[in-house]
Amino acid sequence: MPRWMLPRSTPGSQVPLPTVSVVVPCYNYGRYLPQAVHSVLDQPGVAVDVLIVDDCSTDGSQAVAQELADANPRVKVLLHERNAGHIATYNEGLSRARGEYVVLLSADDLLAPGSLGRATGLMRANPTVGLVYGHPQDFVDTPPEFIGRRSSWTVWNGVGWIRRLCRRGGNVILSPEAVVRTDIMRRLVGYRADMPHEADMELWLRIAAVSDVGRINGPDQAYYRDHGANMHHGRSEGLWLADLQARTNVFDTFFAEHPTVASRIGDRAHHAARRALANEALRRARMAALADGGSSASAQELAGFARQVCPEIVSTLAWRQFDHYQSISSSGALAGADRALNRIVESYRWRRWRVTGT
Repeated sequence: MPRWMLPRSTPGSQVPLPTVSVVVPCYNYGRYLPQAVHSVLDQPGVAVDVLIVDDCSTDGSQAVAQELADANPRVKVLLHERNAGHIATYNEGLSRARGEYVVLLSADDLLAPGSLGRATGLMRANPTVGLVYGHPQDFVDTPPEFIGRRSSWTVWNGVGWIRRLCRRGGNVILSPEAVVRTDIMRRLVGYRADMPHEADMELWLRIAAVSDVGRINGPDQAYYRDHGANMHHGRSEGLWLADLQARTNVFDTFFAEHPTVASRIGDRAHHAARRALANEALRRARMAALADGGSSASAQELAGFARQVCPEIVSTLAWRQFDHYQSISSSGALAGADRALNRIVESYRWRRWRVTGT
């Protein structure tokens, strides 16, 4: 429903503000905590409450959290006496959410101005939507200036959104930009401890299996701090294989545990996910082979993974290129051309994600 068609309050009647609980897990991020909390408290058009869950920090985060709570009654603090780890910390905080909607905001990230009002507006207009996200702008030291771009909505049928995620073969939501209906979060019992590295993508799939998915197009919905210590950071040469394996496990487990969804979209979506992961692995294997004169052990591991998850990959042009790269010594011109092609592919994927969200 377009925003101009939403019911407006009339004199004598007042539509209550959407209530949003924001859980802020913190471990040794006390220096970032005030900025994160204030990005929530300053949200217009919503009634927010904040729960800081400190996982036994050693940097003074607990004192910072308590100061924030003492200064504003909308802020509460839960302090761990022992370190419980990030998944247990997330789920404990989410289990205490009392608002109509819930957000998990890492202590080093920020909400963009007006993001909660935009997300809850979409969800109130579309009661079948259980998850809303948007574009998370990354930054290092200073958050970018908010640009009030014209916003619009996209709403997907949940199963249709799952198909899109399968074709991409990976996550499209970092996390701070995600707003979830609290009743759905309670029903799904939060993040899975047996998938610590891709638990967020697995949760988005489960939400999409029981509800529709919406996206805010245009303005940034959150700011993701990239400082080298993030949970999402660190996909260096040595970690790409583990990341690809974790994503494969998420898709395989999801389709095995959700036969109703699998029957609706068939084996093609699951196969599309494995094919996308194989193509990504092979693209990185080619780059590793070129960088190391064709003898890179990581290139062999990545190529082996690609063949394992999608055996027919060996009949593609991309595989023949990889075989050729292994048989030659590193060529500056060839490596440069392949790197340029890889940059084009990554740029296209980023631009498509920025505009469409998938």
